[in-house]
Amino acid sequence: MVKGSTFTRHWEIAWRGGQTKSTSRLVAEETAIALTYNGSTHAVMMGTPGDLEDFGIGFSLTEAIVERVSEISSIELIPNDLGVEVRMWLDGDRAASLAARRRTISGPVGCGLCGIESLEQARRAPARVKGRGIVFHARDLLGAMQALSPHQILNQQTRAVHAAAFWHPRAGIGLVREDVGRHNALDKLAGAIVREGRSACDGAVLLTSRVSVEMVQKAAMLGAPVIVAVSAPTALAIKTADEAGITLLAIARDDGYGVFTHPRRVLLPDEAATHAGG
Repeated sequence: MVKGSTFTRHWEIAWRGGQTKSTSRLVAEETAIALTYNGSTHAVMMGTPGDLEDFGIGFSLTEAIVERVSEISSIELIPNDLGVEVRMWLDGDRAASLAARRRTISGPVGCGLCGIESLEQARRAPARVKGRGIVFHARDLLGAMQALSPHQILNQQTRAVHAAAFWHPRAGIGLVREDVGRHNALDKLAGAIVREGRSACDGAVLLTSRVSVEMVQKAAMLGAPVIVAVSAPTALAIKTADEAGITLLAIARDDGYGVFTHPRRVLLPDEAATHAGG
């Protein structure tokens, strides 16, 4: 494997169409990614070894370790035989805050809930998003999901990774990030958005995965007013999206979609026809 590659080729004995043959396929890479701050490891995630600067910055923002990217004074990628360390250094106040937070951690935590110390933090109140007067046509949001597949380059090669993308009604799909982990893909997207100096407050986050509470919390930290996902949400994700002021449109497939929260931001087909008729 080439260090840092996101996929490699592997041989397989394939049974297809009633026949067996020896062939090969491209397989997505998965490696350990350690997120460290000021010399201490905060979390170790399994993920795709690509766009890791975006990942480190996005994770720091969506997990409320920093409020602004400027609070990360430096970021460096350190590969080794076991994985990759995303080494970040925080400014003084943020470093002190994180150190105090770490001192109260009493045990290990799971994927998507890294570095927390209580049930209250796991169910933290989501950030409230803006975009009160923004309205999107539902057909445009569905069209955005249908247009996402050609942008999923790694998934076209491996059929094994999730994508998170940012869509704007005038610019279309502008940024796409992929990873074997759905949380990681969204963190990478968050990092890419802020590194390019963009705002997510006037567009939609597109997800090729189910919608769990962590995904909503991360999108809220990013300020995205709309989430569109191909799969279903959990009950807690719906509740959290409602609290955050996020419009959640899920199960978005060729035959339709479901709007679960804040439908005022989505112009449905019948409403669109009424609106067009005056």
